[in-house]
Amino acid sequence: MASVVFENASRIYPGTTAPAVDKLNLTVADGEFLVLVGPSGCGKSTSLRMLAGLEEIDGGRILIGDRDVTNVAPKDRDIAMVFQSYALYPHMTVAENMGFALKIAGVDKAEREKRVRDAAKLLDLELYLERKPKALSGGQRQRVAMGRAIVREPQVFLMDEPLSNLDAKLRVATRTQIAALQRRLGITTVYVTHDQVEAMTMGDRVAVLKDGLLQQVDTPRNLYDKPANAFVAGFIGSPAMNLLIAPVSGGKAQMGDLNIDVPASAGSSVIVGIRPEGWVPAETGFHVLVEVVEELGSDAFVYGKPADTNVQFANSTDEGAQVIVRWDPKNPPKPGQTVTVANIGNAVHLFDAATGARIN
Repeated sequence: MASVVFENASRIYPGTTAPAVDKLNLTVADGEFLVLVGPSGCGKSTSLRMLAGLEEIDGGRILIGDRDVTNVAPKDRDIAMVFQSYALYPHMTVAENMGFALKIAGVDKAEREKRVRDAAKLLDLELYLERKPKALSGGQRQRVAMGRAIVREPQVFLMDEPLSNLDAKLRVATRTQIAALQRRLGITTVYVTHDQVEAMTMGDRVAVLKDGLLQQVDTPRNLYDKPANAFVAGFIGSPAMNLLIAPVSGGKAQMGDLNIDVPASAGSSVIVGIRPEGWVPAETGFHVLVEVVEELGSDAFVYGKPADTNVQFANSTDEGAQVIVRWDPKNPPKPGQTVTVANIGNAVHLFDAATGARIN
């Protein structure tokens, strides 16, 4: 096992000027489960492929342990990769698929069989070792792909959206299995996903990328409680944080009848971020025109538009933007109603209206 270090690692694809990954500085501790997350095109898969040696590095370097692997061939990096596609050989049994890389590497038969049996036990695949892939479910096939990586006993696991081909219920079950397995094995793991719920539930730490730039890397709890900028605030959390631009007057952001204290450094307007659970019904405050109510049994979420004309969404190009309020599931409002809410005292996040950087 080993740590992983990106030092100013950059990748610029031919024919483009903007880097797909721009001077990435990131350290993954020995045995850590780190998740790279961000929207499509943010550079997360490119970063993983740079680490694997499948993409050239145009600047900086990458280390695995104390070894600079920037110019080392993929096969010599002592990594194992699990892809979105299972990529199993259809004519081979589960056991043969899992042990094939060891066979190619010249590992003797007895050792191969031992490693395959051990991995199958970890992955609950012992009953399926003689089956062909066509006789397995999607979740079982993905576990075989993981078993193929485990038997190699690498220094680092790389996982590129391995759950994308599974249905929603199976994804939830499999992600908990992967996280538990990684903690048992203690192998350094870098995991790529576009699903922020997956990232928050699996990673020891989460690195958020946008446009090839690292925005923030921290524990899931800290990302949720103290996002570094408005992008991270809006990306992390489900449902998403409310991000609204409000005018500032007399040291307060004004949202309808709701006045929120802001630092003296704030300009003429500020981005106010409040998570859905950060609102409470109130007699006076911020007014929301209800459009949709989602009743989930244990929770209810109200979706609507600001009824106060002095407030705008932080991302004015987002036509689907809505104010989201967590509500008492036993007494939700009706679509068409206007509700009044105020913020819980410590629930407000403030961001610079021009740069998006956190200011409180």
